[in-house]
Amino acid sequence: MGSNGSDHTGAAPGRRPLVGVTAYGERAAYLVWDHDAVLLPRTYPDSVIRAGGVPVLLPPRPEAADAVDRLDALVLAGGPDIDPDRYGAERDPRTGPARAERDAAELAVLRRALEVGIPVLGVCRGIQVLNTALGGTLRQHLPDVLGHTGHNPTPGVFGTVDVALEPGSLVHAALGERVSVQCHHHQGVDRLGDGLVATGWAGDGSTEAVELRGREFVVGVQWHPEQDAVPGTDQDDRGLFAALVAAARDRDREHA
Repeated sequence: MGSNGSDHTGAAPGRRPLVGVTAYGERAAYLVWDHDAVLLPRTYPDSVIRAGGVPVLLPPRPEAADAVDRLDALVLAGGPDIDPDRYGAERDPRTGPARAERDAAELAVLRRALEVGIPVLGVCRGIQVLNTALGGTLRQHLPDVLGHTGHNPTPGVFGTVDVALEPGSLVHAALGERVSVQCHHHQGVDRLGDGLVATGWAGDGSTEAVELRGREFVVGVQWHPEQDAVPGTDQDDRGLFAALVAAARDRDREHA
């Protein structure tokens, strides 16, 4: 039963699945305006549409969790660092400013999505939200652990990282054995949350993908599958969005 008192019945036959995508709440300047805004890189909704879904932007408000009962799938978008208080750690000086409202909103949205059983894809910050929600912890500054900045070479510039994927995993089914991906993160998964298993690793050993045991499609990746093909290659890893939408359709058929 949904939080609004109605059952989650999924998409009607033939309807494109509704895919919620969590959005930023930031100060933004555009045209003649400079004010607080709800925003999201266009690559996210474009990737959902390309995969056959209809994107629905979810503002960084806890009330957005009430929309989950009307959705068929969820994408947790990338963004700023999670407040270390959320996973019981002291703040590293390199951890970015807290976005308390967004943290609360995404944790509420994710928990409701897990309750109703819709497919979930966590992107970059999204894998960290997933891990935190399930009781895991994060490494607050990976260069201290890995000895390099290859996962986040320069602010606003993606690093290309080769990732090996676990045979038989959901990410392996969507992308193959190895994939070159676009990364922009200085934090990462440390202790895995309850029920999560690692299914993708960079060459330096850092965890780049996780999945939730016993669920049809709950996946987190530390890279940015919404980005365009890796420069200089034919690689395009937006197969994850296609897999998410396919999982939503499969769930609808099962509940029809």
